Amino acid sequence: MLTAVLVMALGALVLGAALGYAAVRFRVEGDPLVEKIDAILPQTQCGQCGFPGCKPYAQAIAKGEADINQCPPGGEEGIRKLADLLGREVKPLSAEHGVEKAKSLAVIDENLCIGCTLCIQACPVDAIVGAAKQMHTIIAAQCTGCELCVPPCPVNCIDMQPIAETVETWKWKYPVVDIRPATARAA
Repeated sequence: MLTAVLVMALGALVLGAALGYAAVRFRVEGDPLVEKIDAILPQTQCGQCGFPGCKPYAQAIAKGEADINQCPPGGEEGIRKLADLLGREVKPLSAEHGVEKAKSLAVIDENLCIGCTLCIQACPVDAIVGAAKQMHTIIAAQCTGCELCVPPCPVNCIDMQPIAETVETWKWKYPVVDIRPATARAA
């Protein structure tokens, strides 16, 4: 009996050491450039850029498969940050991907909601709660304002309301530097 326990303990020790070695030796690390680009993107997961979310868009930018001006929620400020990070020229927002809008929050008119669950299925961040044939509501802290819940609603009970700028929602704006020569600025 003692021999069996010692054999099992030795086997566990050897397998544990092998797994530890494999974890260190074959570790796959993410691309740091993709992580930096993804950190700049607004994380709305809206798909307006033509990709299913912010991370795939960041990967495409890093590979050179997508341009830096395809994210309407990130807007001009996001384009400037991406251009600065990647050493590229600032471009205007691509019109084919949408227009820049003020940050907003989805609000459901609970008197009109029929509980169809179409908005729940459309929300990429699970910010809508409710059950079939029951009223739904938005978890404000989770809502990214992507507007993907609005089109599937058959009774138009979802409204996008702009988020007022308060001390809690205010963010420092990315500095805009005019790099033209002084003679060009004066003209």
